[in-house]
Amino acid sequence: MPELPWIISVDDHVVEPPTLWWDRLSRSDRERGPRVIQDTCRAYYDDQKQYAHEIGGDGPLADLWVYEDVVKPVQQTTACAGFPPETFTPAPINYSEMRPGCFDPVERLRDMDINRTERSLCFPLVPRFCGQMFLEAHDKELALKCVQAYNDWMVEEWCGSSGGRLIPLCLIPLWDAELAAQEVRRNAARGCRALAFSEMPSFLGLPSLHDKDHWWDPFLAACDETGTTICMHIGSGSKLFSTSVDAPSGVRISLTHAYAEYSLVDWLLSGTLARFPSLKIAYSESQAGWVPFILDRVDHVFQNSRNWAELDPVVSELPSTYVPGRVYWCFFDDQVAIENRERIGVGQLVFETDYPHQDTTWPNSAKVVEEIAALVAPDELERIIRTNAIEMLRLDPTPPQPLESSR
Repeated sequence: MPELPWIISVDDHVVEPPTLWWDRLSRSDRERGPRVIQDTCRAYYDDQKQYAHEIGGDGPLADLWVYEDVVKPVQQTTACAGFPPETFTPAPINYSEMRPGCFDPVERLRDMDINRTERSLCFPLVPRFCGQMFLEAHDKELALKCVQAYNDWMVEEWCGSSGGRLIPLCLIPLWDAELAAQEVRRNAARGCRALAFSEMPSFLGLPSLHDKDHWWDPFLAACDETGTTICMHIGSGSKLFSTSVDAPSGVRISLTHAYAEYSLVDWLLSGTLARFPSLKIAYSESQAGWVPFILDRVDHVFQNSRNWAELDPVVSELPSTYVPGRVYWCFFDDQVAIENRERIGVGQLVFETDYPHQDTTWPNSAKVVEEIAALVAPDELERIIRTNAIEMLRLDPTPPQPLESSR
């Protein structure tokens, strides 16, 4: 077997360092911005089997993020790289207990070398997957400063000295489409070609893609013009699908792809991709085995029901024709998708390692690549593991050098 390609991971995560906003906000704002304190914290499951925590009481001392009404710890399952799976827990974890690669960019590069990961795109943790924490903030002037401070840190500090191995993923002020457009252009001017967005903005109390006044158009136009890919992580609508309130958490985990399906139908039938012909979107941690059915279904609706189904007339072709080269599905372990790659589109599958979350394949992602290699041709493997990500994020095709001389 030829040497396996190094991985470009399009969905990993960063645990923001405790001083991110303290260091970057003004002296008058830092006491009101996101910051870390220590207090006791007890973890438990509530009556709906959802994880919850209680500050104070007889719990252990924990590092807690504080911002306006928010007081929350980092859950171990979001920073569990290096821990045995049988020890995974949603209970709090302190920074001193984490693997340093969770929050230190130099140590992250070392962990990437261990895993044969060439490059990595990282979603936020503390602000949530698309910055919902700032959308929910009362003081929007301060929230905008916090979004900008996060993006400055992401571009300059997290990615700045990585030699291109850490790929910037920025946030937008979700509550204002014009401000969002400005932030897209500000970051594109310094090389950022990816931002985090919600798979279901209406779940956040925001207009949907079907909005008759095209509320999102300034933001979408900025992405279209600058070549910025819109990345939507599962759960970025602040909900996970479940069958009932008394279902165990395993039900929600099994159905994490559900809202990606709903979201894709929105994008294909709203006319958004038709109106912005250069726009690219990606579904992060969505897996992809479900894609062929949804594409067949929306095409069937278009062909048989468009005269009465209130579809936007700008959708003038089969909805599935807007997918090639523009819609990407990110997976970490999905044999069904590999087996159906021709119907999905080999050029639309991108790989992820999900470091340092509970689903991560680190440090054994190369083994997963090896399993894929046994099912696909070498040129297909190269596309899925590297080339598609390069095209999706408009990256330099020249591989950057590992931190260690391990290539």
